[in-house]
Amino acid sequence: MSINAKTDSVDILKNKTGNFGGQMKRAVTAISKEHDPFNLIQCLYEGAVAGATAGVVVESVLYPIDTIKTRLQAVRGGAEIILRGLYSGLAGNLAGVLPASAIFVGVYEPTKQILLRSFPENLSALAHLTAGAVGGAASSIIRVPTEVVKQRMQTGQFASAPNAVRCIVAKEGFRGLYAGYGSFLLRDLPFDAIQFCIYEQLRMGYKLAARRDLNDPENAIIGAFAGAITGAITTPLDVIKTRLMVQGSAKQYEGILHCVDTIVREEGTSALFKGLGPRVLWIGIGGSIFFGVLERTKKLLAHKRPSHPSPHSLKLE
Repeated sequence: MSINAKTDSVDILKNKTGNFGGQMKRAVTAISKEHDPFNLIQCLYEGAVAGATAGVVVESVLYPIDTIKTRLQAVRGGAEIILRGLYSGLAGNLAGVLPASAIFVGVYEPTKQILLRSFPENLSALAHLTAGAVGGAASSIIRVPTEVVKQRMQTGQFASAPNAVRCIVAKEGFRGLYAGYGSFLLRDLPFDAIQFCIYEQLRMGYKLAARRDLNDPENAIIGAFAGAITGAITTPLDVIKTRLMVQGSAKQYEGILHCVDTIVREEGTSALFKGLGPRVLWIGIGGSIFFGVLERTKKLLAHKRPSHPSPHSLKLE
């Protein structure tokens, strides 16, 4: 072997070793940054802002479809569906949707990151399912009263959100604002868990296949698909929740099981799928808008994120 060949071999070895060392440093730096408490707070903050933005946009755009769905589910027998006042209760609902969406995504994002670091790679779906349920449970404290007031306004029981809150508390007590809480959790915890799991898993698979980050239209399409499927699956749970929330002080239903039994006995099994079309349409389009806005807002926030290298990364460099 010539001297030049030996020199070339040594240079190649040095380059490979240097590249490997650089990769190791970058990997350790990334791990250090992931465990930095500042990043956990940043994750919560960015999730809350992105969630609030996405929630308000979706609710504003699709509120009329939601109103029609609610009135279809609430009506008994062959009564007429009133199509007036499809934006009734929107302002009051936005006042609840904004903090509820902020809490949901603000809790979901850091919970997801923590679980993904803790679980094996093949259990990522379980991490997404669990994070979705945890986010839904945390936000239900605000989402349930918001939903109760919104649906009673949508069905024409009240003209304004403040009046609805006053009347509900006066007639039913503070607990009236949490009417149907059990049925809400029965619907929304599986819904949140399934929708976000389907969305995240589809995104992961698509990114692996495409070997690149997804663009806004692709995120929107995946979000629509995840929303439509989840909306169809959970429609019976949504009907039960609606009936329990809008019944007021009449109390024709004593609980979830009694509600199901009464609906099936008096109206047939098909009544459990009332509002299926509007619900799938609403959640499908809503999923497209929500996840599209969510991912875009997260990217914008990430670009504005101040670069504060951790002490660990400084030492490594």
